[in-house]
Amino acid sequence: MENQDKYESLKLSNQLCFPLYACSKEIIRKYKPYLDDIDLTYTQYIAMMVLWEKKTVNVKMLGECLYLDSGTLTPVLKKLESKGYITRERSSEDERNLVVSITPEGEKLKDKALSIPPSMGSCVKLTAEEYQVLYKLLYKIIGNVR
Repeated sequence: MENQDKYESLKLSNQLCFPLYACSKEIIRKYKPYLDDIDLTYTQYIAMMVLWEKKTVNVKMLGECLYLDSGTLTPVLKKLESKGYITRERSSEDERNLVVSITPEGEKLKDKALSIPPSMGSCVKLTAEEYQVLYKLLYKIIGNVR
């Protein structure tokens, strides 16, 4: 009996990371049909959300907003650029900085995406209070592990 307790922390049912992983995977899966309608992947969608809000941002800041490294972000941005939704250009102040800007075509996509958040909200089925509690806890965890 004593030996079994030694491995208690290795049980999947005792892991906080597993339900976070599974929940994230399932939510992103639920997004897929909505995102397919506007021809975006989830990562492209969250990048566009930042650009709809900020209009222009350097790649480093975009990566910080999305918790993505440049190796993950670069192919996403190249694809968005090939679709005509963004432009990527070197900063005139500092050549080392790559600046991403939304195009008029990318701005138009914003209207098509308007129905996604309420559609997803109806899938998740949390009260406003539960949503706020979960949101705060998740960002607390992100802050603690970073």
